[in-house]
Amino acid sequence: MACAVRTRDSGGKVSSATDPWGRVDEDGTVYVKTTGGERVVGSWQAGAPEEALAYFKRKYDALVTEIGLLEQRVRTTDLQPAQAQQSIDRLREAVSEAHAVGDLDALGRRLDGLSEQVGRRREEVKAQREQHRHEAREVKERIVAEAERIAAEETHWKNGGERLRQLVEEWKAADRIDRPTETALWKRLSSARNAFTKRRKAYFATLDDQREEARREKERLVAEAEAMSGSTDWGETAAAYRDLMRRWKTAGRASRDAEEDLWTRFKGAQDTFFQARSAAFAERDAEFREHAEEKEKILAEAERLLPVKDVRQARQALRAIQERWEAAGMVPRDQRDRLEGRLRKIEETVRSAEENEWRRTNPEARARAEATVTQLRNSIEQLERRLGKARDAGREKDVKEAEEALTARRAWLEEAERTLAEFS
Repeated sequence: MACAVRTRDSGGKVSSATDPWGRVDEDGTVYVKTTGGERVVGSWQAGAPEEALAYFKRKYDALVTEIGLLEQRVRTTDLQPAQAQQSIDRLREAVSEAHAVGDLDALGRRLDGLSEQVGRRREEVKAQREQHRHEAREVKERIVAEAERIAAEETHWKNGGERLRQLVEEWKAADRIDRPTETALWKRLSSARNAFTKRRKAYFATLDDQREEARREKERLVAEAEAMSGSTDWGETAAAYRDLMRRWKTAGRASRDAEEDLWTRFKGAQDTFFQARSAAFAERDAEFREHAEEKEKILAEAERLLPVKDVRQARQALRAIQERWEAAGMVPRDQRDRLEGRLRKIEETVRSAEENEWRRTNPEARARAEATVTQLRNSIEQLERRLGKARDAGREKDVKEAEEALTARRAWLEEAERTLAEFS
């Protein structure tokens, strides 16, 4: 409010002035016009009435500016609805009590519109908050479901424990949800972790018993292997040793010292048999020299596939090479490991390239693995038919050749099936 200094005109009378939104009467009282009627906003006695109106209009303009700035903040920033509403309420009180001349009702309407806008924003924020809570709940339900699956099924203890720790970190990083649901889900997560820990402890508590049982089983396998080491029934005994090896792998592991001692005995019995069989086959190896020369040529061609540049072409070429390799026949015992080793190295290199390709194109890699398994199975079926015909005809030489070829093909098939299984 201006200081009360009265001014008079040359005739000694107080001047007055009017405006669409206010007036100054003859005694210097300043009024503002509103829909509720006139209201006194001050007294002006220090100059002309027009100066009084100009002064109180500037106060009105200050309110206009402040409301405009708030409107801009609400429109262009992420001002929180509660904070915006506080500012609106403060300005509404300032307008209702303003010592200013201007369209105060229009300012009130602008504040009403701003309140509606903030209300809509409040609903939007509420909806967003609910959406975030819904998404956070889905995340935490997924975390709990995975933790419960690990607690019930996981047998790789190190990976399972590490994954549970990761799930707890993911839980902490997720947004919070309503307290009852948050508490219930956290209890399930904690229960899953406790269940996994108990199951892991129970497993290791029984591990010694399992190792002792594995030791007893492998003692029996070693006894069978040593009993067969002097056999001269090459085909049946070789098959029996393969079965022993399968049972060895499924028997589990004994303690380290026992495992090493038993394996040395088991391997020694196998070596005794297979070395004797190698000696028996030495005479027959002479006729396989030409086969070896042919396979040397095939290997030279196969080794030109390396390094692998086009996996598909390399696999197709290798299949043709494998077919020619099979057709070439058996080779002398003293060259078989070397030649087979060179081929296996090529196969492993191509397979490694396939595995790298599989990381990018799983379906194609799987299809190639399936094709390899199918090819080997077909090859084994053909060899089994050849073996049956040779047995029926009493061709002992052909029987032995077919048996040895089957041994190699089945080993390849086992490896190919393991490769295929990795895609499952």
